[in-house]
Amino acid sequence: MSRSAGNTAAVHKNAKTLPSRAVPAVELPAPSEELAAKAVERLGWKGVLLPQLTLLGRKVFVVAELLPDAHAERLCFGVGPVVDRTTVATWVWPELTGKVPPAAVRIVGVLAVAKHWRTGLASAVPFALHGDAAVVLPSSVALTDDYLSNCLPRARRYGVSIVSADPDGTVSMDLAGAPEHVSLEQTAVTRWVNEVVYEQVLATAS
Repeated sequence: MSRSAGNTAAVHKNAKTLPSRAVPAVELPAPSEELAAKAVERLGWKGVLLPQLTLLGRKVFVVAELLPDAHAERLCFGVGPVVDRTTVATWVWPELTGKVPPAAVRIVGVLAVAKHWRTGLASAVPFALHGDAAVVLPSSVALTDDYLSNCLPRARRYGVSIVSADPDGTVSMDLAGAPEHVSLEQTAVTRWVNEVVYEQVLATAS
């Protein structure tokens, strides 16, 4: 072994390993269900808060209201919620206009509770095109430069509300979403989401 190689090995052997800086994990200050309920009240959404469910591959909370007339019509014809996506996909065919059951619920808003703003926005944004959408984040996340520089501009762009949760579990509005939404034509996806929510509303009410 050469003298230089031996010296290098000695340096490595005697060098002290610097401790890595521990980054505290971000935790929610309360259960997701509790934070969602408080956020919905803060947002002023009126309707039934459903248990967390997975829609379009995203875990979200949905607030919805039953449409009495449409629900009564479906009861008369014995047409309950239809959650088979293949079947619902045919409902938007032009030849079936006026021949499919009416939407029996109105989705008031969709809410994501997340530890990081990127996860929250990824869950909420797909629903912001058709109605109110919001994200609940720990207040510690809302104090970072990343949040101010990246999260808030994106949330404003898509019209998503941001609610921050303090360590004691209280919530406050950090950013109000778009006050108005453009009514878009229903698609196979939106009709299917509506049917899934319809099923959950009935299950929650029973």
